[in-house]
Amino acid sequence: MTEFDAMNEFDQNEEKDGIRFSWNNWPTSKQEATKAVIPVGCLYTPLKQSQNIPLVQYEPVLCSGSCRTILNPYCDIDFNSKNWTCPFCYRRNQFPAHYTGITNTNLPAELIPNFTTIEYVLPRNVSIQPVFLFVVDTSLAEEDLEPLKESLLMSLSLLPENAMVGLITFGSTVQVHELSFQACPKAYVFNGTKDIPANRIQQLLGFGKQSGQQAVSSSRFILPLSNCEEMLESILEDLQPDPQNIKSDERHGRCTGVALSVAIGLMENSFPNSAGRIMLFVGGPCTKGPGLVVSNSLKEFIRAHHDISSGNAKHLSKAKKYYTELAARTAKNGHAVDIFGCSLDQVGLLEMSPLVRATGGVVVLADGFNTEMFLDSFTKLFEKDVHGNLSMAFNAGFEIHVTKELKICGAIGQCASMGKKGPSVSESVVGVGGTSAWRICALDPSSTLAVYFEVANQSSNPIPKGQKGCIQFQTHYQNSAGQRVLRVTTVSHNWADPNVGRVALTSGFDQEAAAVLMARFATYKAETMGTDYRDLLRWLDRSLIRFCSNFADYRKGEPSTFHLDGTFTLYPQFMFHLRRSDLLQVFNNSPDETCFKRLCGSRQTVANCLMMIQPTLEAYTLNQEPFPVLLSSASISSDRILVLDTFFHVVVWCGDKIADWRINDYHNQPGYEHVKALLEAPNEYIEQLKKERFPQPRFIKADEGKSQARFLTARVDPTITHKSSFGSKGDEAIATEDAPLEVFMSHLTKLAVQ
Repeated sequence: MTEFDAMNEFDQNEEKDGIRFSWNNWPTSKQEATKAVIPVGCLYTPLKQSQNIPLVQYEPVLCSGSCRTILNPYCDIDFNSKNWTCPFCYRRNQFPAHYTGITNTNLPAELIPNFTTIEYVLPRNVSIQPVFLFVVDTSLAEEDLEPLKESLLMSLSLLPENAMVGLITFGSTVQVHELSFQACPKAYVFNGTKDIPANRIQQLLGFGKQSGQQAVSSSRFILPLSNCEEMLESILEDLQPDPQNIKSDERHGRCTGVALSVAIGLMENSFPNSAGRIMLFVGGPCTKGPGLVVSNSLKEFIRAHHDISSGNAKHLSKAKKYYTELAARTAKNGHAVDIFGCSLDQVGLLEMSPLVRATGGVVVLADGFNTEMFLDSFTKLFEKDVHGNLSMAFNAGFEIHVTKELKICGAIGQCASMGKKGPSVSESVVGVGGTSAWRICALDPSSTLAVYFEVANQSSNPIPKGQKGCIQFQTHYQNSAGQRVLRVTTVSHNWADPNVGRVALTSGFDQEAAAVLMARFATYKAETMGTDYRDLLRWLDRSLIRFCSNFADYRKGEPSTFHLDGTFTLYPQFMFHLRRSDLLQVFNNSPDETCFKRLCGSRQTVANCLMMIQPTLEAYTLNQEPFPVLLSSASISSDRILVLDTFFHVVVWCGDKIADWRINDYHNQPGYEHVKALLEAPNEYIEQLKKERFPQPRFIKADEGKSQARFLTARVDPTITHKSSFGSKGDEAIATEDAPLEVFMSHLTKLAVQ
């Protein structure tokens, strides 16, 4: 199988099942897996959209053994006795009575070989529709609050009519709005300086058990949209900036922590263990009460990366602990938290990130509520699928079953452990481990989990020839129509026979999936485990050296003989760009920006994560179709337009000649239609991105030699620097101390052959 054929097969598997493995032929023993260096793992998209996934309207058939796996195409079927054998525990099971008519030409959907992923619409609909609780910051200037109000009013038209909605506003205090009170707007006000326990929130809002007072229904605050749309619109239209006496040397009072605590308390008391999203719209950092990020005095600067690394971020650990506790409560009840932070300053996303990481919510960071980044991203969140339902899932449970030769180390993504122990759970923990089941409170078609496995089989116990390993993924979720759906994906892979040699393992290596799995693990270490940046680079470098040493062909001590097979050649390049990417580098990024990028990296698909690691670069020239070029300074030329896509930024860069034509208005003169066509050519790509990508990237226009050009020059491989000969390969030299890919590979080769 050629390298192209292998990559094509990996892409087909992703299209069919939403899954990519690092190794598609698995090591047969723990010892062989250790030599492979890259862990056996996969990236799985539970809500992958595909027309080839069948949808059936009945309950699944479960194995009667302890594994509780679901009938799938890899089961052995005895059509005469109407029995099936589970490929996980090898238990024989009797088919239910309504399966008596099956034959090898008349199979139910779950046994058809091509349908390795199937969805069951379970016949138990949920009575409670999804809840959307808006938590809105009013400590904003009027010019910022107005576009936010317009966006919220617009979003009401995008929600299903039967959706439940609620509204909480906050500034220096928190207001919970009573939507059922028609006479006039009515709100319950909470002090913004101290935390309020859930049972106390219950009592203060009047629907807890309180002696001497009549209990009030929680439905006063969260109602079906059709019942309260008029009142909600009236409240939103009348919203005013929080009236505060702010001195010139003070920040606005903002009790974000208490507002979230009240919102979570309201949801867990009213709709426990049900579908819901708490959507936070915030325009600055929390400056009072629990969860405080920075004091209200402008003399105190908000924490930067150097403060965190030197231990001078005095509010960080206390705030993170507070939001982590809130995240555990939220995840337990199946509710997601979304954060829309719109400010030129930081909003405290780093501290609040556990809320998103544990619940599967989304994050959007923009410069203001009137920017395209916020408006388009917020609108796209409510996109509908072909059935007219919102393209999102709620209150999901995710479980993995494996054959006895494998164990589950953990998952890295936006999920929370359900603490399900068992013989399939490994003692080696990666990410959220120690369990075989996770809760994911919100899913969308791009939500992707990285799952890491351990080969538990010992070399002293060889696997019989022809035996395959199986993994089954089960995802229960609720859609916006109120249906409970179970998606089952079952995959089977060959074991790499060590007697055949190294080729049995290497032919199934997916370089792209491996790079993303390593990037996920590295960013998890940086973000959650607090691993120092330099230690991370050392860990990545040592792993790469061991990997190349194990899989390259060379004569010991002779770098000139070093050769990597085609299935491995891109992997070192990915690691080179990962070291320089914003997923690991913090230079020129605030802690909030770094956190935002790492959160995106922990939930996006393989293709999007690869773009974060190694951005794409396309060139546009006169009278030629756009074509991809190397991410190198050698690709920079004055007669080109380059479009760099890093997932977070899209840079349209014009060379000197092109910029001069535009400045001199040639494109608007007769006879220069070809220049106009060239200048407008990147717009097609940009418009397509606006329709497809979430969150919306920042679009940057740059000319060669101007300040904005740094967004391009900082990401290309610096093959031509201020130390090398000018103009040898391109028109622009990069002023940097970074080593180019060529030098990186030279050092890697020398170390690998030692």
